[in-house]
Amino acid sequence: MPQLTAKTLIKGALDLCSLPDIYFQIREMIHDPRFSMNDIGLVLAKDPALSIRVLKIVNSSFYGFQARVDTISRAVTIIGIDDLESLILATSVVDTFKKIPSEIINMTDFWMRSVNCALIAKLLAKKSAILHSDRLFLAGLLHNIGALVIYQKLPEKACRILMLAQGDRCLITGLEQEIIGFNYAEVGAELIHDWGLPDSLAETIRWQLNPCAAQTNKTDAHLLYLAVKLTDMVDMGTNVEEVLSAAPDSTLRTLGLNEFQVKQAVNLAVDEFKSTFDLLSPGKKFH
Repeated sequence: MPQLTAKTLIKGALDLCSLPDIYFQIREMIHDPRFSMNDIGLVLAKDPALSIRVLKIVNSSFYGFQARVDTISRAVTIIGIDDLESLILATSVVDTFKKIPSEIINMTDFWMRSVNCALIAKLLAKKSAILHSDRLFLAGLLHNIGALVIYQKLPEKACRILMLAQGDRCLITGLEQEIIGFNYAEVGAELIHDWGLPDSLAETIRWQLNPCAAQTNKTDAHLLYLAVKLTDMVDMGTNVEEVLSAAPDSTLRTLGLNEFQVKQAVNLAVDEFKSTFDLLSPGKKFH
C-alpha cells in the first residue's frame, strides 16, 4: 500500500471538500475579459443567499464605505475583482465542510477561531502597510483548513491526536507528524493547490509554522504565523508580550511592527469579530 501523504489524502477527500460550482464559474468569468461586471452579477444572482452575503460584507464596517453599495457590479468597481473573488471564496468555504463528526470538533468554534485569526492577520497586514491586505484575511480564515480534511478522512487518528494534545495547540503539529506523517499546514496547502487558488496563498499556509522557510512569500508567512499565535493567546493563557518574546526575531523585523501596533490590531479584531462572524456564518450561532 502506497505511503499516505498530504497530497494523497487530499486526492481522496475532494468529494467531501469541494467548493460550489458557482465559485469556479465566477472565478473563470472574472479572469476572462469577454465578461463584464454585469455578466458576473447576473451569475451571482442565481445564488441569492451568496450574493446577499457578499453585498452585506461590502456594506459593513469590514470595508467602511460611506455610500451604500447595492449591486454586485458596483461592489466590484469599488473593491476590485481580486477582493470580490476572495469574498466569494470566503463566504463559500464556510459552508463547504458538512460531514465533520461533531464528537471531533465543534464547527462553530472552529470558524469562530478562524474568523478571529483572519481579522488579526488582515489588521496586522494593514499595520505593516502591506498592499491588498485582504489576502491575509483569506489566509487567516483558511489557515487551519487542512485540519478539517484530517478530521474527515482520518477521524480515529484525529481523535487520538486531540486527546493526546489535551487542548494544547502547541503539541498538535508534532503529534500529527508522529501519528500520520504530516501536519495540517501541509494538508491545507495541498487543498488550496487542488482548488486552483494562488500558489502564494498555498505557500503562506504551508509555512505558517516555520515562516523563515517560505521562499517567495516570507512576509505573508510571518504575518500568518504571528496571527495564529495571537489567536491562540486566550486558549494558551498567554499575552501579547509573551507571544512576541517567543516569536523569531525575523518575524517582527520582517513585518516592521512594534508591541503597541500588535496590541492595536488584536483589540480592533475583538471589536470587529462579532459582526464579521455573523456576516460570514449566518447559519452558525455566535457564543
